[in-house]
Amino acid sequence: MGNYVFTSESVSCGHPDKVCDQISDAILDEFLKQDKDSKVAVECFITNNMLVIGGEAHSRADVDIIGTAKKVLEEIGYDGTNGFDPESAIFINTLHEQSIDIRRGVNEDMGNIMGAGDQGIMFGYACNETKEFLPATIVLANETMRVYDELRKSGELPGMEPDAKCQYTIEYDVETNKPVKIQTILISMQHDEDISETTLKRYFLEKIFPVVKSRHQDLKQLFMQDFYLMVNPTGRFVIGGPQGDTGLTGRKIIVDTYGGRCPHGGGAFSGKDPSKVDRSAAYMARYIAKTIVAAGLASEATVQLSYAIGHCLPLSVYVKIESSEYMDKFIADCVKEYFDLTPYEIIEFLQLKMPIYSKTCTYGHFGKGFSWELLDDVKPFKEYVEKIANEMENDANPKFGM
Repeated sequence: MGNYVFTSESVSCGHPDKVCDQISDAILDEFLKQDKDSKVAVECFITNNMLVIGGEAHSRADVDIIGTAKKVLEEIGYDGTNGFDPESAIFINTLHEQSIDIRRGVNEDMGNIMGAGDQGIMFGYACNETKEFLPATIVLANETMRVYDELRKSGELPGMEPDAKCQYTIEYDVETNKPVKIQTILISMQHDEDISETTLKRYFLEKIFPVVKSRHQDLKQLFMQDFYLMVNPTGRFVIGGPQGDTGLTGRKIIVDTYGGRCPHGGGAFSGKDPSKVDRSAAYMARYIAKTIVAAGLASEATVQLSYAIGHCLPLSVYVKIESSEYMDKFIADCVKEYFDLTPYEIIEFLQLKMPIYSKTCTYGHFGKGFSWELLDDVKPFKEYVEKIANEMENDANPKFGM
């Protein structure tokens, strides 16, 4: 049986959907800076020189919604010549008070029995193929877009504009499930009228890709063979940004997570305060999955949590692991006993009331220096699992079933 290939995608900070994510999270951060208990759900729609901001908020904060949006657009690099003009655009703000029917389920006066801000299912994932404990496909796609934005903003890619996206297709060994070769890199970059295809390829091969390689020496075996490079497959990408495509908050949920490697519950992150388990529980599920893999308990772990609005305990905890001496259910039972998965404790444990969200929403929410990426529980959790396993060997009626 031959090897298989897998592909993941990422987008630049100027991609219309990502623009909306960044505006939503910037507005959320402004609320949290003034009132850490703000309840916020902000979504944006952007199109040809128009931005609509909607959603709900309950807060003591006084936020300049439109001013915050304009600042984000200017920082991205939209200046009126390349897809959006923050100075002449139409801005519509329809943000309104949060429903009391939702708020009563997450009443802070209830302390640590505060309920989930919504129902839903959330997934976390980790694997041991990169130092980030993420699939190589999404790691390299995210890094490529990060480098593109850095070089564009610094002036090292003259003639390049904010909107871009890329895909990495990588060949995997069918027996080990390890990446062995980059097969194809596809990158689409918005450019000025006078930029040639030759210049675009030179920018990638001589400026962008060398930086990507230098930052991922753990994957150097992937860079030792030739790959097929596709740049702007239609041959032209001048009209871009919101002028070329509409954008919506929450439409890049696979880019935000694991590049398609594991299931997704469907809930987006950006613009939501941490009482929304779409965000906080997904971050906690990542923390647990990463802890399992980093502890050497499995080569790959998928964690699913589910919640009901207004209820504090998860309805279910599911764990699927690969290359482990332990059964899935045993690890799931250990997770339920070891980790406090109530929304209140997740928020406290991961310190999620801080205005950190503007930094989360580009180039993926995982594999970066946030609290849900820490490895503080690796040794304690491993010791706990081994302790329970040892007890089971000597207990005719074990507390945890295999």
